[in-house]
Amino acid sequence: MRYFFKTVAIVTVFSVCEKFLGFLYRIYLSHSIGAEGVGMYHVALSVFAFLLTVTCSGTPITVSRLMTKYSSEGKYERVNKVITAGLSYTLLIALPLVAIFYITGGKFSFLFADERCINIFLVILPSLVFTSVYSVLRGVFWGNKDFLPYSVIELLEEICMIIVGIILINGTTSAYQGAFRAGIAVLISYIFSFSLAAAVFCLRKHKLKNPKSEFKPLLSSATPVTAMRTVTSLASSLVSIVFPLRLVAAGVSESQAMSLYGAAVGQAIPLLYIPTTLIGSFTLVLIPEISENFYKKQNTYLKNNIEKAIKFTALLSTIFVPVFFVCGEEIGILVFNNADCGAYLTASSFLMIFMGLSGITTSMLNSMGKEKQVLLYCAATEVFMLVAVWFLPAFIGVYALLAGFSAVYFATTVLNLWLLHKTCPVKPVYLKKVITAIILILPTSLFGLLLEKMLLPLLGTLATFLTVAAAMITFITVLYLCLGLVDFGIVTDFGKKKKRNAKKSAEIKSADMRMSKT
Repeated sequence: MRYFFKTVAIVTVFSVCEKFLGFLYRIYLSHSIGAEGVGMYHVALSVFAFLLTVTCSGTPITVSRLMTKYSSEGKYERVNKVITAGLSYTLLIALPLVAIFYITGGKFSFLFADERCINIFLVILPSLVFTSVYSVLRGVFWGNKDFLPYSVIELLEEICMIIVGIILINGTTSAYQGAFRAGIAVLISYIFSFSLAAAVFCLRKHKLKNPKSEFKPLLSSATPVTAMRTVTSLASSLVSIVFPLRLVAAGVSESQAMSLYGAAVGQAIPLLYIPTTLIGSFTLVLIPEISENFYKKQNTYLKNNIEKAIKFTALLSTIFVPVFFVCGEEIGILVFNNADCGAYLTASSFLMIFMGLSGITTSMLNSMGKEKQVLLYCAATEVFMLVAVWFLPAFIGVYALLAGFSAVYFATTVLNLWLLHKTCPVKPVYLKKVITAIILILPTSLFGLLLEKMLLPLLGTLATFLTVAAAMITFITVLYLCLGLVDFGIVTDFGKKKKRNAKKSAEIKSADMRMSKT
């Protein structure tokens, strides 16, 4: 129990610090280069993210899963082979991609809604090689349940990007120049994190071995995950191209379209990932356990861990929904000095539930070898996004993006939950508690709206936001406790399991010693 709780706590602390610093950096970027600069920066990053997805998105989780599988089966000689296969595979894809774009870069201008984004993209591009290799090393850390180095490196990478970014961006005279220099900061931070991860990998004394026998199982598992994330990333890249153009077609100027896109994708949407960030540290520790339960056919543990993970995700997500729904406008003004961002946060607050559930169920299914089915769901649901951003901007403007996100995350959540129910031999039970948590959003939001109306004229924006947010979080937490929705069993269960394993290991060791003496 102590080990599991300590690990989750450490990962959470580092993750929260990293995301908080990243959040502050976004505020700095918004004030320094404006929504237009943020829009160009994110368009370039979205194309880079697509290439990164193609290169290595399925490899880290596959390396981690196969390491867990081989270790649980006692096939330790295959662990280093699969690590080497993962590293070789990513390099064989990353290096040619970088070369192609540098040799024929000008021919890919159609990938960008604004031609100024091309140079920003090209300055980030070399980091594709470094971050691809780092992603595999990250999978090695996960497979070994070695979460501290990963957490420290991620935090230091963020700190490096922020420091370099502030130094370079300070004194810029245009949105484009600021976005370009922000791209340089990304490149430097990725090289930095790769260097640290490589050093830790060597210190852990991992050995590279002939990977030939592991390419087939690696590709068989990684290809569906990579394809799924490539579909998602491709859709995101297409949205970054198509959506501003469709806004222009709807009567918005090109500069204003880029500003609206930047406010939505660069400012509002990242804030909606706050619950997912907190869930992520929990998931990072939990997923290897679920994978182990699945491959060892520990069906009762598998059922308990899945249902408790889903309940935890639903409870944490629903705590934040009323805060963003009631105080979205205050958050937009206080953080980004952008009323449009605040309105968008209010309208999209409910998305946090499905973002969290979609993310954790996808991770669980991938860890259980259901990559192909998840790929099909992903490909099918992304069609909703493309249809929304093509047809709806003429009717609802920037909120077409919200409609697309809503359709994608809701459909993915429903399909993933159905597949989990179908996959588990012992069916998890969570629906009642999840629905109850969602229903409790309504009274909490009404309470918050009344409190906000009373306090805003008296306290002003900042004090009202802090007071109302704290009051709503307290209110809904009390409701959870009164209705018995909060469950700390997952910590207890892991603690009992680890004690049993330790006791069993001690008994085996004692028996071996007796045999040796005999």
